[in-house]
Amino acid sequence: MGILNITPDSFSDGGLYQSPSDALRAAELMVGAGAAIIDVGGESTRPGAKPISLEQELNRVIPVIESLARNIDVLISVDTSSPLVIREACRVGAGLINDVRSLAREGALGAARETGLPVCLMHMQGRPETMQGAPSYRNVVTEVLAFLDERVEVCRQAGIAHDKILLDPGIGFGKSLADNLCLLKNLETLVDRGLPVLLGASRKSMIGAVINRNVDERLYGGLAIAALAASKGVKIIRTHDVAATVDAVKMADAISTSVLHCQ
Repeated sequence: MGILNITPDSFSDGGLYQSPSDALRAAELMVGAGAAIIDVGGESTRPGAKPISLEQELNRVIPVIESLARNIDVLISVDTSSPLVIREACRVGAGLINDVRSLAREGALGAARETGLPVCLMHMQGRPETMQGAPSYRNVVTEVLAFLDERVEVCRQAGIAHDKILLDPGIGFGKSLADNLCLLKNLETLVDRGLPVLLGASRKSMIGAVINRNVDERLYGGLAIAALAASKGVKIIRTHDVAATVDAVKMADAISTSVLHCQ
């Protein structure tokens, strides 16, 4: 999953794609590098990010999704929590809803059900504005799993089919470095839920904390996470660095597959 942030303030690529034509060129490059999904977002959810208006989000996201759907044969994901953005994105060609708030915003469940699209539910403790202030867990793995189980059940009761749901542990969303490392070490416990797992750790501060690198120097740390995740059964890797991540995942998959058949 290639990341396409149509924002001025995302932590890594904010301000790069200020027009649908810029976004289209970036998406074409990602698809050429092997991306199967392009994830389009119009509101930054980095730590400390401020909310934007619905009109701003619509104006950023909808023209880009419409352009991508018209010009590229690729699955388009919309990274949003807004019911209206969900509906409008579906109308112009989005094929997946990726919501960091797990459809908790008023009206989002109904909007997702109406579209019939698959949805990715992510765990986040707190809100983007404050989530990294003082995250706290008794057992981060148990609590993340319990939250996602509860949201899956809420979706089921709302009429969203079980086979339309993906799960994301929310690396970096209201979690300390130790919490993130623990979740990565125990990814198989989430994979064992039987639903496709999406993981997004690309260029995040947890990588910088481990390898002491700035945001534009975290590729190799991100590739280590991608390979680990693929080996544990994660189905979708959300990344800024598509070509390198595709290679890492292919290698991890080849090794995992060979183990099943070697003597």
